[in-house]
Amino acid sequence: MSDTLSRRGLLAAGAAGGLVLTQAAQAATFGNPDLPPQGAINANPGSVTDPGPSNPDLARNLPSFTDPPATDVGSMGRFWNSFNTAPRRQQNGGWARQVTKHDFSVSDQISGVNMRLSRGGIRELHWHQQAEWAVVTNGAVRVTVMDEDGRASVADVKAGGLWYFPAGFPHGLQGIGPDGAEFVLAFDNGEQTEYNTLLVTDWVAHTPPEVLAKNFGMPAETFRNIPLQNRWIFQGEPPGSLAADQASVRGPLGDPPRPFIFDLAGKRPDKVTAGGQVQIADSRNFEVSTTIAAAMVTLKPGAIREMHWHPNADEWQYWIAGEGRMTVFDTGPAAQTADFRAGDIGVVKKNLGHYIENTGSTDAVFMEIFRTNRYAEFSLTQWLAMTPPAIVAATLNLDPAVVERLPKDRAEVMPR
Repeated sequence: MSDTLSRRGLLAAGAAGGLVLTQAAQAATFGNPDLPPQGAINANPGSVTDPGPSNPDLARNLPSFTDPPATDVGSMGRFWNSFNTAPRRQQNGGWARQVTKHDFSVSDQISGVNMRLSRGGIRELHWHQQAEWAVVTNGAVRVTVMDEDGRASVADVKAGGLWYFPAGFPHGLQGIGPDGAEFVLAFDNGEQTEYNTLLVTDWVAHTPPEVLAKNFGMPAETFRNIPLQNRWIFQGEPPGSLAADQASVRGPLGDPPRPFIFDLAGKRPDKVTAGGQVQIADSRNFEVSTTIAAAMVTLKPGAIREMHWHPNADEWQYWIAGEGRMTVFDTGPAAQTADFRAGDIGVVKKNLGHYIENTGSTDAVFMEIFRTNRYAEFSLTQWLAMTPPAIVAATLNLDPAVVERLPKDRAEVMPR
């Protein structure tokens, strides 16, 4: 019995010694700050494999979920989603798919719809209880809208162009590009869906004929052939000239005082560096857009959207082209990384730090969309540069001379 106890004691002591040696060898270091150590770099090969049931095609598109950086720590609500996995509703004339708060719980400020209209395809006349903001990603759209004073506007919006309709403003859309159009809608409420819009066909079909006759001052028989179900998206004939449509809707009060459209792609960039550019549209230059501010960001291969945060609203991202990787930082600490490609959506809650790196071989282009009237951000680099160097040096254990070289203007995009 004593021999057994003695041997057990020796084994326990040896195991404890081995544990101490392992911990010492894997102690927190620069680029690996956490204990116990995180990431594949700190694990043996057998502890990172996935021998169970898996979907390799999906995993290959989201490598930062399966192999996160060693600096990721803790947990937070998932901030990645994608239109690519959203069901499409298809009709003769086009289709739509959506991601709302019900599909993406973190997205409670903005919901998104990706819509396609064929050439001549019509999104029937309707209005919403929320404001509608849109960016055209392909082709061109003819938009028709009327303001509360009865002034109508008809305009053509091409790729890179925006429109904004305040809540309640009636409007209609038609694809007019050679291959129609595709665009993304953002509503200033995460609960809004594409399928709870107020449709003119629904209202007319559910109004008694005698009321229609009195309302329009025409015989009830005039409305005998109205659709009895809503049309939503349907195929129409391509419209005539823009000038003719504009003339046909012009009333005695003339045009609305503020344009409902904005050419963001054609706007002079607000910031250009060797790493890319940023173009901003908010109520300061797109005056009608009082509840949505946006930026179109272009990152060159290897460049990063600098470490920053937004103080006035959550950021809702839509990826138009290329691919990238975003890390979000929260209290705790918590840091999580996700990968993005065209058609994907990201959400960063207000005031959480984040950065984005272009991990592809082509330009990455994405929209940053906010439920606010004005774009605002804080740059980590600029903040440190605008703080007394001695404080920053003491906090981060840096040479004060290094701190003094930090740029005082906001870069926004940094080259590789």
